[in-house]
Amino acid sequence: MPFELVTIPCLSDNYAFLAHDHASGKTLLVDAPEARPIIKALAERGWILSDIILTHHHLDHVQGLNEILSVHSARVIGALADKNRLPPLDVEVSENDRISVGTQTGRVFDVSGHTIGHIAVYFEDSKLLFTADSLMALGCGRLFEGSAKQMWESLSKLANLDPETIVCSGHEYTIANGRFALTIEPQNTKLQKRIKTITNLRAKGAPTVPSVLLEELETNPFLRPKSENIRRNLKLQNASEAQVFAEIRSRKDNF
Repeated sequence: MPFELVTIPCLSDNYAFLAHDHASGKTLLVDAPEARPIIKALAERGWILSDIILTHHHLDHVQGLNEILSVHSARVIGALADKNRLPPLDVEVSENDRISVGTQTGRVFDVSGHTIGHIAVYFEDSKLLFTADSLMALGCGRLFEGSAKQMWESLSKLANLDPETIVCSGHEYTIANGRFALTIEPQNTKLQKRIKTITNLRAKGAPTVPSVLLEELETNPFLRPKSENIRRNLKLQNASEAQVFAEIRSRKDNF
């Protein structure tokens, strides 16, 4: 039986995620932007938190941790490469390490770019990929620390996963990301259709996260440097994929 996933809006535009393994009763939290909505979601379901993954050190992903730990005794998991900037960790992980939560096992990816030491975790049996601020719905995280080449290498790892993978990213940025994506590939009909869908969802107050990897591959410009349309639009027909990605990221920064 796969994880049961709960998406929890936090702060103004963050998301945290609960993943519950019914077979063992274990519950995973990914990121801790704000304690109260997370504690409330656990209490409503009668779930006891067993594990917490911190994807990176930014305050809006860790600031609720201490309050959560005052209610739930859970082990805290994070990147060895970022341990000096993260809250105290019980388990330090690196690329290709495995994280077990009950009957579910996740693989760790180093997805440095937004920050150095940022991790993503993929639970293959549940097809759940927790990406926080690396791969995002119709976007990717701003490069605060890493290079465009580094981020492209990170995203390329994730792009090769099962297309049916559910991508659990860290923010509700999809409308703005969609507006930008149209400037890069306006002739993409799947992108046009997706923007209509997410606009309707947001009009109802519904989240646009998580998304499906296949729709990211088809519509997210940051995963599409191979696209002939994009290359033609950017006049970069002979550039490398990393160079096309870098140009898209630069344009987004100035959008």
